[in-house]
Amino acid sequence: MSFRIRVSGAAEEAVNRHLPSLVADLVASSITDLNPTLWGVAAVDEAAVRLGWTESVAVSRPLVAEIEALRDELRAQGLTHIVLAGMGGSSLAPEVITRTSGVELTVLDSTEPGQVADALSDRLESTVLVVSSKSGSTVETDSQRRVYEGAFRAAGIDPVGRIIIVTDPGSPLDVSARAAGYRVFNADPNIGGRYSALSAFGLVPSGLAGVNVGELLDEAEAIMLLLAIDNEDNPGLILGSAIAGTIPLRDKLGLVPDGTHLVGFPDWVEQLIAESTGKEGTGILPVVLDVVAPELSENLPDLQIVRLVEDAHEHHLLNRDRHEGEILVSGTLGAQFLVWEYATVIAGRILGINPFDQPDVESAKIASRSLLDSRPAPTAPIFVADGIEVRAHGEFLGEASTVRDAISAILGEVPENGYVSIHAYVNRVAMPQLSGVRQLVAARAGRPVTFGWGPRFLHSTGQFHKGGPAVGVFIQILQASEFEVVIPERPFTFGELIAAQAAGDANVLADHGRPVLTLTLTHPEADLTSLFEAFN
Repeated sequence: MSFRIRVSGAAEEAVNRHLPSLVADLVASSITDLNPTLWGVAAVDEAAVRLGWTESVAVSRPLVAEIEALRDELRAQGLTHIVLAGMGGSSLAPEVITRTSGVELTVLDSTEPGQVADALSDRLESTVLVVSSKSGSTVETDSQRRVYEGAFRAAGIDPVGRIIIVTDPGSPLDVSARAAGYRVFNADPNIGGRYSALSAFGLVPSGLAGVNVGELLDEAEAIMLLLAIDNEDNPGLILGSAIAGTIPLRDKLGLVPDGTHLVGFPDWVEQLIAESTGKEGTGILPVVLDVVAPELSENLPDLQIVRLVEDAHEHHLLNRDRHEGEILVSGTLGAQFLVWEYATVIAGRILGINPFDQPDVESAKIASRSLLDSRPAPTAPIFVADGIEVRAHGEFLGEASTVRDAISAILGEVPENGYVSIHAYVNRVAMPQLSGVRQLVAARAGRPVTFGWGPRFLHSTGQFHKGGPAVGVFIQILQASEFEVVIPERPFTFGELIAAQAAGDANVLADHGRPVLTLTLTHPEADLTSLFEAFN
């Protein structure tokens, strides 16, 4: 089997409750038939142009030979280092595909100047940049393209031979790239960004890096018929019911890689589900965990655990008591992509929301652009301790005078059914260990804790933070820029851009009544020890 699922406890009860009506209402076949009415009248216009992912395998087949031919052509020129400039769904799927396949791909989904500079200085002479943007106007991706064009020209290299574009047909990027002579791959415009794993957005960078993308499509094709049939063995119907149909709703979804061969897959699921369901005050918040995460021993009533295992059936038999009440899934990567996409839109139907829009993502972008245009002076920190500047949105700090006190103060704002979200606007390549603060906060808070690298999470889980239940508290971790990277033909630098993105998001969260604590490392590497001590 290319995919297996086992459910028990509340998840099994949810499946038993919803599966018969989903089958009777022909939901699976209606999705496959591109029926836009499944999510209500208000969603019809959006759904009518967002179901193309169900046809990704067939639509993407002709791309395989084209990608492989281009890969061979590039390798013959000694161009073996593939860099991907993309955000959200444009970068998360290729990252999972290449890491699972053991293939190198440099993913540049940041505006942190140090991370940008590190990418620019890495094997430029053998680098090809893939620029992926559905709209063609994403500020991060546009800025990354501009700085690479400048670096290539400064090195005496014609960018036309080194930059490949993936975008929707007719987008501003499509028009300008073709006029400039760049090689362009057009994606299916009827696929939303987070559902684009099996489209050109997932396949082009992965295939150029060396992945057998034809095999990935084969894996997805093996599950397509089962997903299209209206019966009680349909894994998409089962998974969608299990994650969205519990009573009361277990609206935190713990994703635990437990022996799976898939690398980084929960990060892709996180953006798919959070951005699709987090709206109208409801939604499901994915929480990426490991096998020793504090949340797993807390017995939290609103946390549903999903374990990604190598074979769900064998794992269930061997660990029947240990995993009672959990959802166990296993399968090939291509099959997993497609099953989770079906499950997510089915969850949207159960929750009564439109799984294809993202009304609150744009708010942070608008706030960032406003700050870039007006350039207000930075707000002074409330206090500075151990080289860490402390700022806050909300009246929760009280008499706090240390970073530890500030963290305790914001954790005191977490409601009984709440969560903590940590946003790290730092160089994630240079400071990967920073993600370890998630475990410390989870142990301290006794509640689910998410961790996101800024600004990439703004294109995914950022939707849930504003549009989902108003029960989150937020901790931003920033680093002072030690140097700057100029963006050609733009009136702002990368350092100014990431600062505006962090401040803009904090402002929007505050406008939604969410408390935000901002911690800025003035000497990033030196301050890390103090930061970990404060969180511990």
